[in-house]
Amino acid sequence: MQRVESSYAFEKLAAISNTSTKVVELEGYTLNAPEHPLEESIIYLALKRLADIIISGAAIIILMPLMLIVAILIWLEDRGPIIYYTTRVGQCGKGFRFYKFRSMYINADDYKFKGDLHRHNEGKGGIFKIKLDPRVTRVGRWIRRLSIDELPQLFLVFSGRMSMVGPRPQGPEEVQSFTPMHSSKLLVKPGLLCLREIRGRSELTFEQWISADIEYVMRRSLWLDITIFVMAFPAVLSTRGAY
Repeated sequence: MQRVESSYAFEKLAAISNTSTKVVELEGYTLNAPEHPLEESIIYLALKRLADIIISGAAIIILMPLMLIVAILIWLEDRGPIIYYTTRVGQCGKGFRFYKFRSMYINADDYKFKGDLHRHNEGKGGIFKIKLDPRVTRVGRWIRRLSIDELPQLFLVFSGRMSMVGPRPQGPEEVQSFTPMHSSKLLVKPGLLCLREIRGRSELTFEQWISADIEYVMRRSLWLDITIFVMAFPAVLSTRGAY
C-alpha cells in the first residue's frame, strides 16, 4: 500500500512539474497560474462534488439559526455590514468573490500597514496576524476562535466555487509572489478545510502553509478528504492557532 501511494504521489509530482502556466491579471496584480486543472479521475471528482453539495446543503440548513444569531450580534455591536467581501484566487487563477462574517471594525484593511500596527505582526513568513489585533471586534474575537466567521463560505461550496476540502484560497497580493511550485496549489479547487487546519493554522509559517497545500494536491484522494474532514472538527474546537 505504501509503495502504491508513493508511486501515485510521484506521478502527481511529475504532472505538477510539467504543468503549463499562464499570466492572469487580477485587480491590478499579475499572477502566474496553471493553464489547466489537475487531471483526475472523473469518478473522484463526481463523488467529491456530490459530497460537497450534500454536506454544505445540510450544514446551511442546520446552522442557519446560528448564522442568523451571529449576523444580529455583528450588526448590534457597531451597526456595520454583516458580511466581509474580498477577492480570492481560485482554481487556475480565476478570481472569485470570497466572503465571511465580518470580525473586524469597518475599514480595518485600510489600517493594516498604518502606524505601528504592522510592527506588531505575529504572523510567520508572509502572513499578517496579531493575536490581540485591535481591529477585531468583541463578537469578532469570539467567532474567530471557533471559526464561525467562515460559515458563509458554505454557500460558496454549495455553488461550486469552493470545495469542503482543498487548499485555502489566498488574495492576489499574496499569489503574485508565488513561485512556480507554490502556484501548483491553484491546480485544484480551493476548500473550506485543509491540512493547515489540522496542523496548527496560524501557528504555521507561510512556507509550512503552502507546503501543506502542495502536499494535499500531490496526495489528493477521497480517503485524504475524509480524513481531513473528520480531523478538522476536534482541531477547530481546540481553537489551537485560531486568532
